[in-house]
Amino acid sequence: MTTPANRGPCVVVAGGGTAGHIEPALALADAVRRIRPDARVVALGTERGLEKQIIPARGYQLEMIPPVPMPRKPNVDLLKLPLKVRSAIKQTREVLDRVGADVVVGFGGYVALPAYLAARGRTPIVVHDSNAKAGLANKVGARYAERVAVAVPGTGLPKAEVIGIPLRGSIIGLDRFRLRAQARQFFGLHPTAPTLLVFGGSQGAQSINDAVSACAGIFAQRGIGVLHAHGPKKSVAVQQFPGAPRYATVPYLERMDLAYAAADAVLCRCGAMTVAEVSAIGLPAVYVPLPHGNGEQALNAQPMVDAGAALMVKDEDLTPQAVAELTVPLLTDPLRLKKMSAAAQGTGHREAADVLARMVLEVVGK
Repeated sequence: MTTPANRGPCVVVAGGGTAGHIEPALALADAVRRIRPDARVVALGTERGLEKQIIPARGYQLEMIPPVPMPRKPNVDLLKLPLKVRSAIKQTREVLDRVGADVVVGFGGYVALPAYLAARGRTPIVVHDSNAKAGLANKVGARYAERVAVAVPGTGLPKAEVIGIPLRGSIIGLDRFRLRAQARQFFGLHPTAPTLLVFGGSQGAQSINDAVSACAGIFAQRGIGVLHAHGPKKSVAVQQFPGAPRYATVPYLERMDLAYAAADAVLCRCGAMTVAEVSAIGLPAVYVPLPHGNGEQALNAQPMVDAGAALMVKDEDLTPQAVAELTVPLLTDPLRLKKMSAAAQGTGHREAADVLARMVLEVVGK
């Protein structure tokens, strides 16, 4: 589609539901507006996702459409699905027409499927998938897409171009060494001790909490500080050792930028967005994939392990002994930390937002 000369292109992004879908969509939106200040960006969302809180706060127009969740098991919801899909397509098509969409960019999830089906044959489609295994919505969207971009090879999507995951500018531009003193002071951490950042996703992970907190004495003995986000509904009891670097515990990390800046290494889950952020910032990592699901998290982290930027341990093997054996030698070896940091930053996520934005604008310009 050729955009009229009297207005900039209208880019519609479909990435609601979870932060893993929303943040890449917003990173793209920011990059589009950097490259084409006259562009309009409209986000699609549903009432059930986080987008109601996140997207308007970032300054973007949000249009609500019906979600199209796929039932995991044959049940009555499956019988209702065709009717729900038709209704969602109709309402989404009305939104696309009203805002004057020149291209639809989908990131998977409940929002993307109706967007793809509404745009099919009418508005160009670009698909981005952040995960090592593509989801159903993106498998459908890729059939009709002008361009398909993925974070890592091997997703199974046709015509896929590997570009990494679009990241917000605040992460890409984070200078963790410049912010280190401020970050350590913010969390009450030792100003110079090697420090481990620990988190298990927004809700925390009990297996990580138990295994890492049990190592408090070892960390104290070896002069290692810890910043541990245990989850809002979970808690950890950690003994403090006088004279040793502090083991700080918090329910949730509102200032993720300062948490990254405070750390020398991280032990965490390995969702696609987490892996991309940790890698772009250059933090050496010990990844602990979720023990359930389709193995997606292990696949997300494997390229970082192969690049020498990370270690990986199964959740079932995450004992206190394993934590100590993996983290203490790493945190007490500055040269190894430096090499792993450099390897992480070379994995390709830092330019992904701009690459995807140019891809989208090329499609609009056809």
